[in-house]
Amino acid sequence: MADKKDLDFTYTTIDHIFRLSMGETGDYSGARYDGNFSLSLEEAQKEKHRFIADSLHIKNGSKVLDMACGWGPFIKYASQERGAICMGLTLSEGQAEACQKNGMNVIVKDCRYVVPEDFGTFDAISCIGGLEHFCSVEEWKEGKQEKVYRDFFQTVGNLLPSGGRFYMQTMTFSKNMIEYKDLDVNAKKGSAAHVMALMVKEFPGSWLPYGPEMVIRNAQPTFKLISKSSGRLDYIETIRQWRKRFRKFNLKKYWLYVSLIPKYVVDKEFRHQVAVFRISPNKICFEKEIMDHYRLVFEKI
Repeated sequence: MADKKDLDFTYTTIDHIFRLSMGETGDYSGARYDGNFSLSLEEAQKEKHRFIADSLHIKNGSKVLDMACGWGPFIKYASQERGAICMGLTLSEGQAEACQKNGMNVIVKDCRYVVPEDFGTFDAISCIGGLEHFCSVEEWKEGKQEKVYRDFFQTVGNLLPSGGRFYMQTMTFSKNMIEYKDLDVNAKKGSAAHVMALMVKEFPGSWLPYGPEMVIRNAQPTFKLISKSSGRLDYIETIRQWRKRFRKFNLKKYWLYVSLIPKYVVDKEFRHQVAVFRISPNKICFEKEIMDHYRLVFEKI
């Protein structure tokens, strides 16, 4: 799994830049346009939150755990719009501090190892983008990927009552994924080999599941699948909107960009890792169907 250092790079490094671009509780996961691309990014993100809350049957007083909670956008929605009692977990110090500053109950903790003795059980659990970081390249090479997912679903199951629901949103590899040995950061720019090599550098310690089938298979027998839908096209539009906001001028934000220039000049690895700001390798992966994106709703048996 991506460790705290890996996730601190991915999320804490860009914490201030992200919040200055997207707002204090901005989403860093795919929105839900559901074919209506006339929606604003904010409207589409709220549609996602509504869909999750409806799918999880969240109501006033529901006790909700948001695993890998980011900057707390779903916690904000579930608590303010549905009256839920929410808790969030993250491995990013920057995210946790930002959430706490905004009045949310968020702590730094590895959600793979939560047990009922820590915080009790919950009525509903969400994990929006967390699974993407749970298996490392090394674990995949060692044949441990499916066990990583089985163990995680068992952890989630232990925190829910029978009939309790779990929402997962995750990127997956898709039909045009290439062999790992063919990944090459020096390959032709924009090629599958190039963008996938950049993805590995952008998200160190992380390797995706091979399609939703791998996820669903390892949720059994603890959970049954309630619904499955692809958000690939929605994620492409989400990334388009993010790029507009990252580029929108803000003096403090652009000063942060300038402060990164010395490291960008001398550190080749850093240049690869911040490629998201230049060419959006994840957007290209979705467009080329190297990757897909799924919304999965489970219910504990």
